Order: sequence, then structure tokens, then C-alpha cells
Amino acid sequence: MNATQSLEIARKGLMLVLSSPSGAGKTTISRRLLEADENLVMSVSVTTRPKRPGEVDGIDYRFIDPVEFNLMVNRQELLEHAKVFDHYYGTPKGPVFDHLAAGRDVLFDIDWQGTQQLAQAAREDVASIFILPPSMSELQHRLERRAQDSAAVVAKRMSKASEEISHWAEYNYIVVNDDPDRCLEDVYAVLRAERIRRQRQTGLVDFVKMLREGR
Repeated sequence: MNATQSLEIARKGLMLVLSSPSGAGKTTISRRLLEADENLVMSVSVTTRPKRPGEVDGIDYRFIDPVEFNLMVNRQELLEHAKVFDHYYGTPKGPVFDHLAAGRDVLFDIDWQGTQQLAQAAREDVASIFILPPSMSELQHRLERRAQDSAAVVAKRMSKASEEISHWAEYNYIVVNDDPDRCLEDVYAVLRAERIRRQRQTGLVDFVKMLREGR
């Protein structure tokens, strides 16, 4: 290996979970993280909610009807699933496990219910981050500013935010999103650190053996 070559030790991928109350910024952070790292892929959830303007089926979500969703649950095809604001969401197993086996990391934009189920299914593969808003007034301002929901829906999201925030202690890492750039740096630091955990580096045994043999 010459000086211009980078050393890569084989590793298993990880599941990076971002959760937050609606409006705290996890979707924006997720998109920026995906743009910055080509080895990170987004988990595409299935959902029974209607498609919002600008969303693309198969990229943002797979939009399915409740009957198909229930069939997926019964066939145990979902890693996690939950009901959020009267609609169902879930994560298909197959694509996630394929990515992990190939050494790619999978990003999840899910709530605390989904995170609990994911941890139960594959705790060693999960690194979870909860993103907090700097204040509740700022959270409401962000919800109103993005103009995606009616005043009634914003009020419903704000009433649910306190319950969501109460689950902060269940997460490995906590980040306050008072500055989007700094928040992104903190989340990316977690991803880099989790990638080099000993148990994820499946090629370490052979690499260390090589070093001890003087190669």
C-alpha cells in the first residue's frame, strides 16, 4: 500500500436513527447528511398517509393502503411500525439488512416508538440520536413557518411534542438544534465514531493478525 491509498477494514453497516418532535429539524439534517456521505442510504418507510406536495413514491416513502400495510405486519416483513397522527408507518426488513451486510449505513427518520422496536430487533446495530429544539416557542415558529399544515394540525403537533421529548433518555445521543450547521456536525461526529466501534469492524481480526506477523 502506498501513501496515496487509504486503508479500508471491512465492517458491517449500522442503523443511524434520528428522532425529534415534528419541526425540530430531523428531516433537514437527514437530507444534508445524505448529501455529505455517499456510504449512507435512507431507509424508505411504508406509510398509509397521503402523499404531500413534492414527495416522490419510493424515494420519500412507499405510499400504500392500510390493507397492504396490515399484510406486511402479519407477514413480519417490518422491522418496526407505529401509528403517528392517525396514519401508519413501518420499515421493511429486506432492504435494510441487504445494506448492512454490504457495509453501508442506513439512516432512519422515525419516532420513539419505532426506535424502541428497532432496538429490540437489532440493538447492536443501532445508534440513536434525539434532536431537541432550542425552545418550545421556536418549535412552534418552525412548524408555522414551513406552512405544510393547518393551524389545527400545528396545534396537534405541539400538544404531542412534550410526550415525544419525554423519551429523550432512551437515546444514545442528544443534540440541540439551535444552529443547523453545528447540529449537522454533531450528528456526523456520532456517525464517524459509531463506524469505528470494534464490534462493527469485521475485518479487524485478520488485519491485526497481519500486523502481528510483521506484514
